Amino acid sequence: TTVVPYEHQMNPFRRISWMLNTGINRLLRKIRFDRTMEKLSDSGKKAIAMGAAMFVILLVVWRGSRVTSNTTNRPTALVGPTLKVASWNIAAINNNPFEYWITHSDEAYNKLMLDVQDFIDNPGDKDVQVKDVFTQDMFDELYENLEKQGWEGAKETKALWESDFSERRIISGFMKDGSLGEKRFASMPDRTTNTILTVDGPVYRPTVINCYQTRFRDIQDWWTQWRDFIFASSVTLKSSDGSEVQKHVTDLLLPIKRAKYPKLSEEEERISVPLQTMAGAIFDAILFHIVHSVAPLRWQELRMEMCNALNLKKTEHTLGIIETTYGDSDVIFLQEVASQFIETARDSTAFTYYKIVAPEILGKRDQNSVIFLNKLQFDVASVREVSSLVYAEFGEAKVPVATGDILAITVKDITGKSYFLASFHGDTNGLATIAVLTAVHACAGKLKVKDSVDYKLVFGLDANTYENAVPGKTQDVLEFAERYRDFEMTSVWGDVPDPKNHTTFNARTFLQPQLNKAAKKSELVSKGDVNPKDFIVFYKQDFAVDRMWKDNTGKREYKENMVFPTLNFPSDHGVLSGVLRKRF
Repeated sequence: TTVVPYEHQMNPFRRISWMLNTGINRLLRKIRFDRTMEKLSDSGKKAIAMGAAMFVILLVVWRGSRVTSNTTNRPTALVGPTLKVASWNIAAINNNPFEYWITHSDEAYNKLMLDVQDFIDNPGDKDVQVKDVFTQDMFDELYENLEKQGWEGAKETKALWESDFSERRIISGFMKDGSLGEKRFASMPDRTTNTILTVDGPVYRPTVINCYQTRFRDIQDWWTQWRDFIFASSVTLKSSDGSEVQKHVTDLLLPIKRAKYPKLSEEEERISVPLQTMAGAIFDAILFHIVHSVAPLRWQELRMEMCNALNLKKTEHTLGIIETTYGDSDVIFLQEVASQFIETARDSTAFTYYKIVAPEILGKRDQNSVIFLNKLQFDVASVREVSSLVYAEFGEAKVPVATGDILAITVKDITGKSYFLASFHGDTNGLATIAVLTAVHACAGKLKVKDSVDYKLVFGLDANTYENAVPGKTQDVLEFAERYRDFEMTSVWGDVPDPKNHTTFNARTFLQPQLNKAAKKSELVSKGDVNPKDFIVFYKQDFAVDRMWKDNTGKREYKENMVFPTLNFPSDHGVLSGVLRKRF
């Protein structure tokens, strides 16, 4: 399939609008308006004025109702021989703006990340003892609060501080200690307290690796804010039954279980709550020490800039791309969509011409698959969710999918043609993808028989397939393609996709709690997620690909070898879009 740059595609309605405006301007320049008006009677002047007013009104109405304006694409009301589709894993909001390398135009960002990398990779004499960063006075205050909590293991944690942790080196002995990662001593408290979703909005732990709003003057100021947040703060959460419940932040620190993390000893499991609290404090102190050492004046400004683009305003930026670049689509498949995003999109006047379909039951992880339907193309009253029928196809098989990962619907277009549309977000390793494809195929076939309806399938998905898969551990992209060919399907990439035609390019930095997954700037490809993960599939007998694009800029353009997200493109997955020609 040929990837055609968007600027080479002609929009007929925009061209008509331009030609009309240009023609009017040229005509007006040629008219000798004053002389003509002098020769006219009063009634003639009134007739011209009324005609001009009527023309302006008609022009405004015509332009407002067409497919596009100068800034935003709009869907057409004509059901023609093609179907415009797009699919995008918009990716759930990441709490840590520094977790992944991004493409940033500010050289200060690149210098910060390289200096952090060098600090951790080659610390030299900067590899001081933990007690030189997280001081004895800080630990004494920590221990006082541990005892007040009445947690089992406070005294044992103090003993470990005195005999072990205080003497460790901050990089070689703590940050690079793989056993601490395997036991989740730093990552577990980060997971539960980094960004707490309360009924009043997100609440952030005072740390480098989230969007905490208050600036830190120095490490002592950080410690005071951290201590008070952990031990003296309460948050109001929404429980599973919808009621509100108030909890202390310390209530969110949960025991770490050996059953899940077998590297833990029985003793470490028993004292895991105070032990992870101490480890979390040390981890946050070291992160602050590193960034404040390499960029004391700039790191907090950069963090807030990135938070605004990638976190705090991610929904706004994502919807902006959908509206301005993909707002002429007939069907838009989205994956990893938060409930708040769904509500915002439905409330937006920019999407009144779309029916936004979400699963009846949203997932607890708040990573849902969603479908936008053009109301001018589809009879949205005919939408029927059939996701449960797809899940039922798994039978007793253990398929790694969660509630909300799959959305499947049937719907008719305004001419009465019936469609089976599905959106899906695969597990990280892609091991559910073939099972879900098989289930969607089986469900579509059974519904055709049951309903006596020839449903036309279009399936947008983040397949999480890999160029160089590990057998049994990750899903090979060519194996996935072989399976959809078995079902007489094809994709926007054709029957045999190019494994090097990537739709992701991201890599973790050193500013996150799992350093074993961090990539140096020189390792972005070798250690990054650079893979062909996203697809739109359909039956060969129903559609053929007219044109298609992939996009990592928000402008229907894809820049190869560019790590993303960026400040202008807030997802780590590219957008797929295309024009499918109907064969029915």
